[in-house]
Amino acid sequence: MRSELITRFQKEGRELTASSAIGALPTNRLDRRKARTRQALVDAAVRLIAEGRGERASIQEITEAADIGFGSFYNHFESKEQLFETASSEVLERWGQMIDRACAGISDPAEVFSLSLRISARLGWTHPEVGRFITGAGLDLLDAPGGLAPRALRDIQAGQAAGQFTVRDADVALSAVAGGLIGLLRKRQSDPALVPETSVDELAEACLRLLGLPPAKARRVAGLPLPATEPW
Repeated sequence: MRSELITRFQKEGRELTASSAIGALPTNRLDRRKARTRQALVDAAVRLIAEGRGERASIQEITEAADIGFGSFYNHFESKEQLFETASSEVLERWGQMIDRACAGISDPAEVFSLSLRISARLGWTHPEVGRFITGAGLDLLDAPGGLAPRALRDIQAGQAAGQFTVRDADVALSAVAGGLIGLLRKRQSDPALVPETSVDELAEACLRLLGLPPAKARRVAGLPLPATEPW
């Protein structure tokens, strides 16, 4: 089951890298050309963020990376800040929707939280280009209105409401979990041979215990099989 999940994730990851926009291209030729230009800018922004150059990149560098003319930039975005916000939002929301589908039908808040974290932490193995995007964005992801952070916060609060998570402040807990996720992904990128895939389940277990789950249940939940997900 795990190998099936990884195969699907690798397929989905290639599709995500090729195009992070949600929805089909329009049928009108001019509109399709505009959509391709816009997508080229978004994809360039994703790559620059993944390389850690998002804040430093100029609009000239962005358009060169997108292989479009400088003047075309302002036909689609008012500023590079708007572009990077759009790129982050589209990638994170698409990934978040995939996680939602993977968790569909699971009622235990602890299992939902653990599954979401383990899927995201395995980005370093399944498709590292998205993992690099997440580490490039860093803790700014906590401020994103969509994507991973709001879903993780929702799951923590659901666990609190169910009496499973005893942590007092869900926002503080989310920051700790995000730090652990980004730290594992960064370590995987810098020293892949020193970070086995079992580190993902160990991180999930540690986070569940941080949230207040009893050690025995934390270990059991963090070791549950990962379900297969539908193709992206």
